[in-house]
This record gives sequence, C-alpha cells and structure tokens, in this order.
Amino acid sequence: MSDLLANLNSPQLQAVTLPPVHALILAGAGSGKTRVLTTRIAWLMSTNQVGPHGILAVTFTNKAAKEMTARLSALVPINTRGMWIGTFHGLCNRLLRAHYREAGLPQTFQILDTADQLAMVKRLLKNLNVDDEKYPPRELCHFINAHKEQGIRAAQAEAYDNYTQKRVELYTEYENQCNREGVVDFAELLLRCYELLQRNEPLRRHYQERFRYILVDEFQDTNKLQYAWLQLLAGGGAKVFAVGDDDQSIYAFRGAEVGNMRDFERDYAAGNIIRLEQNYRSHGNILAAANALIKNNRERLGKNLWTDAGDGEPIRAFEAYSDLDEARFIVEEIRELVRDGISPTQIALLYRSNAQSRVLENELFTKNVPYKVYGGLRFFERQEIKHALAYLRLLGNPDDDTAFLRVVNFPTRGIGARSLENLQATAHQCNSSLYNAAASLTGKAGQTVGAFIRLVEQLRVETEGLPLPEMVEHVIEKSGLAQHYRTEKDGQDRLENLDELINAAATFVDDEGAIGEGGALVSFLTLASLEAGEHQAGEGQEAVQLMSVHAAKGLEFDVVFITGLEQGLFPHENSINQGRDGLEEERRLMYVAVTRARQRLYVTCAQTRMLHGQTRYCVPSSFLDEIPENLLRKLNKKAEPVASTPAFGQFGGGYAEPVSGGLRIGMAVEHAKFGLGVIVSTEGRGADARVQVNFGGSGMKWLALEYAKLTPV
Repeated sequence: MSDLLANLNSPQLQAVTLPPVHALILAGAGSGKTRVLTTRIAWLMSTNQVGPHGILAVTFTNKAAKEMTARLSALVPINTRGMWIGTFHGLCNRLLRAHYREAGLPQTFQILDTADQLAMVKRLLKNLNVDDEKYPPRELCHFINAHKEQGIRAAQAEAYDNYTQKRVELYTEYENQCNREGVVDFAELLLRCYELLQRNEPLRRHYQERFRYILVDEFQDTNKLQYAWLQLLAGGGAKVFAVGDDDQSIYAFRGAEVGNMRDFERDYAAGNIIRLEQNYRSHGNILAAANALIKNNRERLGKNLWTDAGDGEPIRAFEAYSDLDEARFIVEEIRELVRDGISPTQIALLYRSNAQSRVLENELFTKNVPYKVYGGLRFFERQEIKHALAYLRLLGNPDDDTAFLRVVNFPTRGIGARSLENLQATAHQCNSSLYNAAASLTGKAGQTVGAFIRLVEQLRVETEGLPLPEMVEHVIEKSGLAQHYRTEKDGQDRLENLDELINAAATFVDDEGAIGEGGALVSFLTLASLEAGEHQAGEGQEAVQLMSVHAAKGLEFDVVFITGLEQGLFPHENSINQGRDGLEEERRLMYVAVTRARQRLYVTCAQTRMLHGQTRYCVPSSFLDEIPENLLRKLNKKAEPVASTPAFGQFGGGYAEPVSGGLRIGMAVEHAKFGLGVIVSTEGRGADARVQVNFGGSGMKWLALEYAKLTPV
C-alpha cells in the first residue's frame, strides 16, 4: 500500500484516498490526473472496498482506456479483463450488444462512422428527391447528431419554420432507414443506451447495483446526454469521481457542455472539490502566462498552476511582416534548435486554422526540415481498408446498404449508375434493403448485380468457421480487392495496408481473448468503427510536429510555437461573433496551446497573411496583450517612435520609422500604374529605400522610392 501511494503530493493523496463520496477533481494541465485516476481505482480494489466488476471508468479515447487498463495491471495483481473501462461510445456499445433484444436491435447491428452516415444521408435525399443544395447532407448530419446529443428524437424535435420542419421530417426518415438496415450511428449508441436504461427498470437497477464507483476522465468534455447517462447509472448510490479541467473545455462545437462541471458540483460534489495545481510539465514563466490568460474568463471554478521547477526561459515573441516572414523565422529557429540538440519530435508548430499549415509546410520542405502533419488520414479511413471492411460488414449483415453501395461495383463489375438508381427505387418502394431488392432486377442489371450477390453468399459460405485473420485474408483475396490493387500503378502501399488489416485482426483476437456478443467479426468491425475517429502518430523518421491547437490537446513538447496570433484568426472571428462565450472558449484554447510547452514557448504573429487566396491585414491578438510584459522576450528590433501612428499595434511596442517623404508601414498610397495600395514593409534608407506595397488586384510590388511616384492617400 505504501508503494501504491508513494510520491503522491498532498492533494493527489487526498483525492486517491477519499472515502465513499461524490467528488470533483479539478486537475490542471500537467498535474498528474491520469495517475490520480488509476491510483484511485487501484486503491479502492487494494483496500477491498470494491471488486473489479464494481468499477465503471469512462475515458474519452480508446487509447486512454488502454493506457488506464495497462497501468492498473501494473499497479494491482487483479485480472482487469472483466472491468468496464472505455469511452462513452464503447461502453454503450458493450451494453447494447449484451441487451440487443431489449434495445430493439439485431444481434449483428453495425456502427456507421462519420463517412458512412454521410453516405446514408446522401442516399436518403436522393431516394426522396430532396434538393441536396437546399438541404446539404453534412448540415443534415449535424442537425440529426445535435438533436440526439440533446436526447431529442425526431418525434420530439421542434420546428418553428417550414425549413426546420422539413429537416425534422428527414430526421424521421433517417431513423426509419437506420432501423430497417439494423445500423446505428455514433450518437445513436449513447441515446439508444440511455433510453434502454431509462425505460427498463430491472435492467437499470441491475447496473446501478453492479457499479459502486463511477470514475470519469475529461469531465469538462461531456455533453448533456452523457451527463444524463451518468446520472442514471449513479441513481442507485454509486459514488462518482469526476476528473476534469474547466479551463481546458474546447469542444463546444461538438456539443461539450463546460457547465456540466458546475452542475455536477451542485448536484453531487457538495463541497468535495480537490484542486490539483502543481504542474509537472512546464517551467514557471509558461505557467504564469497561462494563469494570466485564463483569469480573464469569468465562469471558472478557479485554480492556479505552479511548479517547483523554476521560472525557466522567458516566452519568445516575434511579429513578422507577413506569413512568409513568420514561416522563415520559425524554420530558422527550428534549425538552430536541432543544431543545439533538441529532437525534432519535441518541436511542435500549433495553428488555429488548418489553412495556416500550407506556408509552414512549404518553408519546411524548402529548407529540407522533415515534418509530420499530426492527424493525417487514419488507418481505418483509408480507401482500401474501408472497401475490405464493407465486404466483411455484408457477411455479418447483408441489409447494410451503405456497405453494399461501397463495393457493389468495386472492383468494377459493369454495374452502372442507372442500374443502381433502379435498384434503390425498387428497395424504397418495397421498404427493403438493396440486397433483398436485387432479386427483382431483370436484364443485364439483374445479371451483374446478381453475380455480386452470389459472390457475397459464396464468401459467407467459404469463411464460415474460419478464424478471424483467415476470414479477413480470404475476403481480401476472393473479393478481387487484392488483384485490383496489384494492377494499380501505385497499389503497393494499399496492398501493404490490406496486409496490415489482416495483422490487425490477428492482434485483435490475441488481445481480446473471449469475444463478446455477436462473435469475432462483429466485435472486430465494432473496433474499426470506434477507432476510425482516433489518430495515433506513426513511427519513423524524427520530424517536427504540425497540428491544430485542438489536435494538440493531451500532448506535450519541449518546444512549442503558437503561430498566427492575430485578431480574427486566434481568437477566431467566428468565436468573436458569438460574444463572451465564444471568446472565452477561444481563450481556453489558447490556454491549452500555452500549456503544451515544457521548456520553451514561442508566440508569433504577422502583419499580413494570405488566407483563402486573399491578403489579410492583421492586428495582433488580444491574447498577446494578456500576457504580462515581464514574461516576454520580444525578438523584433524596435524602431524609434517618431510619429503617432502605431505600426504594429500595442503588441509591437514601437512605431514604424518613415523611409522617405513620411511613408511608413500601414499607410495607404496611390501609384499612377497600379492604383491604390497599402505599404506592408520597408527596407533601406535614402537612395536605397524600397517599399513593398499590396495593390490588391495588381498584387504585391517592391518599389524603389527614388523612381516610384507614390502619393499618400
């Protein structure tokens, strides 16, 4: 027991050894929250307060769930296989698999990932002859998912105008189609599980009595329905241990409710709040900047990060003339850091908008600096993998129309768009799946589609009883996928990925041991769907890491560059338009970005930036003004203040010195040939003076002032 609790600081120890009470653990960035969570579970079991079957632990990624399970196995000599540790979606899937009849689902129900859901909605709109420009499929998916995450079925959805009424009707049709095909989307997993527990009292009581302790990670990212689901399970007396950081709630666009933490404090915690404020990641100046930023948010539960690691280096601030200038500065700094012995993998470039990465990538490529864009195409989302999984899904559930349409003509079998349109119309009229409707096709279409049906049936017969890896290998070969990619010019990588899918199936069987409801195939397909939305960085060459700030959450690096700190970009203009709530969410995002850095932090901005094909004139971010001056080392050479017109705004701290005739950066000028423009940079003095002017339609021009006739406007 002493080993288990060794090296915990006082608040961590207090949290781990709490008596059976509800508690809210406010865990700041880098404060050891994962350690506290896993040690709490280990302590509860080691002191015989609960067995493995009495624990429900909720994480926000499958990776986090696996890490927690691995840590627990190392901490306590108890078999963790029977424990319920997983994501909300994973745990709901597990419960629905066990009680599929009560939930009104087929035993082999499949899960639609985001792409599958979009494909189904597109198909629905086409079958109903609905204009997909007036009702864009992606927006309709968002409308459906947002309602489900609020616990609202189509029958309860409110419509205050004809347009919304039509979307509600389409939501109804979508629900009917999912029920007919025996498929569920991600949002449906949670809603269906919640409804099952709510209406089925014996089942609800069973799980309420089973789970005595409920532990939730990343509580600030829960949505309304997830909180309601937790309340249902906690209704029998289970004690909830909620760990989160309201200052790191950055997923409002996904439905996360930062207010859930305040609600939990009111509904359950009743003063049992423990703050983990000692940071084991960052130096003091970085934490001081983070604290100074986040204190400007009003609706906080409140905490102050500190460290005993010393102040460290000041935060380096650089203001560039342009985004190109910013990229050049960053890449030069990176090259210097690498020369000084910093590993490229410990250097991260963060940006608010993915559109920013192009200039950074181009400069890195030009200077031959290896880099990786974190969050690239995921394994289970690659074309060839999706095709193979679609064949496997049809073996488990022939009524899965999304899987059917993906591979009915891949590899090509001469099945044209007209044939598929006729098939879909027939299926719609008969209220049946495409697979069943295929029998009614005649002529050439009947022959070609019929051949595909016979292929699937043959695969089902040939793979019956085979171990999962052999089943996957057989389907890849006999479906024609492997041969198709062998004949493709660039098919080798895809073939290697298909080989990796077979490896994944073998690993899955080894790791999972006893397979749950529905058999190995259904469990494996479920894993593929659940993990399709998560990315794990691959191994290989050491490389600088590029990513959005959202993608950086949960990661940490020795050196971090936060780029593009300009009003309208970070904070983003969409959020600024949402008022105080939007700005506070952006500030939390900035807080997350700052606290990714261990040793050195750079903040950069540009006076002009090319975004979406247009030059944008920028004002430094208000967040820069919220970082105390004494924490910053400004790397720009300040010009002497010679006029009352600021060149860079408050952050720059100086004024542009005129190069000739009173001309300075930011001034509007007129040229006889190019028309109106704005000076964006200057260089030289006297006869060598030049200015760079953005003339809009005529582009950027460098002009020698000795010859160019520029008139201030």
